[in-house]
Amino acid sequence: MTKLKKTVLSLLLAATLPAFAQSKPVVQFIATGGTIAMKIDPVKNAPVPAISGDDLLATVPDVAKYASIEVNNLSNVPSDYMDPTRWVALTKAVQTALDRPEVAGAIVSHGTDTLEETAYWLDLTVKSSKPVILIGAQRNASVSDFDGPRNLLNAVRIAVDTQSKDKGVLLAMNNQINAARSVTKTHTANVETFKSGDFGFLGEVYPDRVIYASTPVRRQYIPIRTDKMPEVEIFAMYGGANGIAVRNAVDRGVKGIVVEALGMGNMNVAMLDAVKYAVAKKVPVVVTTRVHNGRVMPSYGFEGGGKTSFEAGAVMADDLKAAKARILLMLALQNGVNNQADLQATFSR
Repeated sequence: MTKLKKTVLSLLLAATLPAFAQSKPVVQFIATGGTIAMKIDPVKNAPVPAISGDDLLATVPDVAKYASIEVNNLSNVPSDYMDPTRWVALTKAVQTALDRPEVAGAIVSHGTDTLEETAYWLDLTVKSSKPVILIGAQRNASVSDFDGPRNLLNAVRIAVDTQSKDKGVLLAMNNQINAARSVTKTHTANVETFKSGDFGFLGEVYPDRVIYASTPVRRQYIPIRTDKMPEVEIFAMYGGANGIAVRNAVDRGVKGIVVEALGMGNMNVAMLDAVKYAVAKKVPVVVTTRVHNGRVMPSYGFEGGGKTSFEAGAVMADDLKAAKARILLMLALQNGVNNQADLQATFSR
């Protein structure tokens, strides 16, 4: 090849490469913190917030094969610090990104402790057919087998895959894809910590392609109408529970209560009386269960059984566990839904 031909070829490649790069789908990566953004502090000898979304992205050069990534370093906090105020801000950030026509999807990095709560919050409050993928890490960035980079790469591949549309918010870790509504953390340390109980995960990420086996159907959208969510508290039922904490919460003005009951939604007489007290004060009560799988139902008729709390005005949470039931109740209340019938329809949807 002559020198002139080589020069012409180089110029042609230089002209086409930018166009090729621009043709990649745009994915916004919103970093919020968590173990995926932590390293071992030499003084504390423990993981602390240390790296940004840009730092994490730099560890995964292969993402450039699939998408053009925008980084939004929204926060860098342990997920234990997540609360309704931060959730509202995150919804706004995700919705703003997805509303841009050039953006194919959004990825949110997050700590694993409340990852399932944030996933469900976003599933309820973001309105878009585009995928939103949440990721985290069980191992911090200081360890040799840090799982953050693989989870980020998989999330990018999920975000640009056309199969991922209209599946709501997804949680992608350990090559597995779970739906926001059903996923929960099941182990404090293992990388395969997130599972979806009886329903199982939606799909898997393989080296050659993303495979889905199912699509979540129990989804709903609730618009955010206020920056300050109504206060909703969770109280556990256990052997000997006296219900005093429930009554105290009602007296100090909480707007909603979730009772994590037993079995199919059962409690003792003292807790049932506290539920009746709350309902009489116009404070909605939602009943869940501490059992990992299955629904609560107005089934048992003994005093304190699920049937008696439902007849007293409580709402059955279906298969939602306490933390997610609290989120749904908060959003429903701020949207003006507060009577038993309408709340029950919301939780049964």
